[in-house]
Amino acid sequence: MSILDFLSGQFIDVIEWTDDTRDTMVYRFDRYGHEIKYGAKLTVREGQAAVFIHEGQLADVFMPGLYMLETNNMPIMTSLQHWDHGFKSPFKSEIYFVATRRFTDLKWGTKNPITLRDPEFGPVRLRAFGTYAIKVSDPGKFLTEIVGTDGEFTQDEVQFQLRNMIVQSASRALAGSNIPVLDMAANTDGLGKIVADQVTVTTADYGIAVPELYIENISLPPAVEEALDKRTSMGVLGDLSKYQQYATAEAMQTAAATPNSGMGAGLGMGMGMGMAQGIAGAAGPWGAQPQHHAAPAAPPPPPVEHVWHVAENGETKGPFSKAALGRMVSAGEVKRDTHVWTQGQDGWLKAGDVDELAQLFTVMPPPPPPGI
Repeated sequence: MSILDFLSGQFIDVIEWTDDTRDTMVYRFDRYGHEIKYGAKLTVREGQAAVFIHEGQLADVFMPGLYMLETNNMPIMTSLQHWDHGFKSPFKSEIYFVATRRFTDLKWGTKNPITLRDPEFGPVRLRAFGTYAIKVSDPGKFLTEIVGTDGEFTQDEVQFQLRNMIVQSASRALAGSNIPVLDMAANTDGLGKIVADQVTVTTADYGIAVPELYIENISLPPAVEEALDKRTSMGVLGDLSKYQQYATAEAMQTAAATPNSGMGAGLGMGMGMGMAQGIAGAAGPWGAQPQHHAAPAAPPPPPVEHVWHVAENGETKGPFSKAALGRMVSAGEVKRDTHVWTQGQDGWLKAGDVDELAQLFTVMPPPPPPGI
């Protein structure tokens, strides 16, 4: 075997790349001296493209398939190298494999809130985040504009710039959408497509496309979210006055269950003060009149109506309003010797001994005289 035959056998015959990672976008096929044997087989798999760089110039881009590196299928290389059909020497070129598949589940998000004018709430600040996917649309342009001579280029090296483009486009899309904040959750799909199209227009100059972009969440500042939650709660409750009455009755029932508790005593004191103010206000016109005219005082708060508990057969029922007790008296369910209790009262008393309830029994007609 001659020395020339020995050297020719040392050059690579098969050129291929099998990617065992999930984030490599470009891989340079390394060979000592970049010498590639004339007639070698180039295998380009689906989701790949092979870019030939010869003497610093982009020579050819091969899409998926099996190629024999000869002059008849490398016209650009032939014009650069000035080969003729009989020239079978090794040639020096760099081969870069570019992954053309989609790189998915990449994260993006706004660092600072986006300020926009909402038709209902006025100026508001929003934050948004989600995921996106990228794909090399032009391997040659991507290699010359982004990768350069990097022998192993990963998606992390381009994500930072892409995120900035996405945030800028997302800010324009959200601010110019004129969609109310409360309706944005129902329009994230359309907004995501708008942002993806805008970013693709910019990244096309780099040989990259953004085929899909998702807006997972659009959030308001915590203070605005808290106010919105309160507003939602008010809408759910409806009539606030009725809810206040219901809440007061519930609190009194809880206090009545523990009459010796501090809460019960405090509630009774508050109710007693409310009654005293009401009585004083009611007696004012018949009391002593001041000698000097003074500015009219604010009207006192309305007296708090008592609610009553009824003890019967060792069980406690209630609370009942005074009107409800009047109906029970008329029905014979409550009698003068029935024990009742209300907040602020010292123990259980007979209904007929309570001044406030005694009038319920006086309105009843007396029994008819005998013989009538």
